[in-house]
Amino acid sequence: VLRCVLPFTVFLKLKDIGGNVLPPYDEEFREVAMDTAQAAAYRDLAGRLTQELKQALAKRDTTLLGVVLNVLLAWPDCCFRSETVVHPRTRNTLAFVPAQFNELEVMPKERELIEICKQEKAEGRKTLVYSVYTGTRDTTSRLKVLLEQEGFKVAVLRASVDASRREDWIAEQLDRGIDVLITNPELVKTGLDLLEFPTIVFLQSGYNVYSLQQAARRSWRIGQKQPVRVIYLGYANSSQMTCLGLMARKIMVSQSTSGDVPESGLDVLNQDGDSVEVALARQLVTV
Repeated sequence: VLRCVLPFTVFLKLKDIGGNVLPPYDEEFREVAMDTAQAAAYRDLAGRLTQELKQALAKRDTTLLGVVLNVLLAWPDCCFRSETVVHPRTRNTLAFVPAQFNELEVMPKERELIEICKQEKAEGRKTLVYSVYTGTRDTTSRLKVLLEQEGFKVAVLRASVDASRREDWIAEQLDRGIDVLITNPELVKTGLDLLEFPTIVFLQSGYNVYSLQQAARRSWRIGQKQPVRVIYLGYANSSQMTCLGLMARKIMVSQSTSGDVPESGLDVLNQDGDSVEVALARQLVTV
C-alpha cells in the first residue's frame, strides 16, 4: 500500500469533488425566548447557584462548578419537573424550583420545534430531532407525546436498541410512516446514513465537537437529493447561549486547522476574540 497506492492517491472531501455530488447544506441558529415566569425562575435559580459557586471558589473549592453548570444548562429544557440542587459533598440543598409547566403545557423551545416539524412536513420532509437529555433528565418521552398530539407519527431511538440493529430499527419505523425521529446525537454520530431526514434540529448541542459535527451531517451524504437543513435552538439569556458559543469557537478552530473556512450556523454566536471557556466562566460568576 505504501509503495503502490499512497503515492498515487488524492484525498478529497466530498464538497471538493464537484459535479453536484451533494445537495445544498444550510445551518441556522434560532434564539428562543423563555416565557415570563420561566425566565424569572431561571434568573432566581442562576442567582442563587452563582452565589453559592462564588463562595465556594473563594475558598478554592471547585466542587460546585460542574453541578452549577449542568443545572443551568439543563433546567430550561427540563423545567416541566421540579428541580432540587444538592451539594455533591455535604448533601445540603442549595436550591429548589417547582415545575414551571405541566405535562400538557408546551414550553417555548418545544413550540418552536413543533412549528419546524409542521413546516417540514408540509414540504414533504421528515425531521430528525436531537436531545442530549435521554437519561435521568429524559425529555424524549415528553417530546414524543407533544408531537403526537399535533398529529405527527414519532419514534424515539434509545440506547437500548443495539448498535448493530439501529439501521434496521430506523428502517422499520420509516415503513411505519414516521414523520419525526427523536434520539441522542451520540447514538447516530457514526455508521448511519439518515438520508430520509433532510431536516435536523438540535435542541441542545452538548460539548463534544466531533459528535456534533458528525450528527449534523447524518443526512448530508452521497445519495441525498434534498437540500439539508440543520437548525440549532437555544434559550435566550441562559447558559445555553454560552455553551453554543463555546461549540462555535471549537468548531471554528477545528475547521481552521483542517483548512476549512467555517460556515457553521453557530458562527453568529462567535463574535468576539475571547476564549469561550473564559466567557462561560465569566457568565457563571456574573449572572
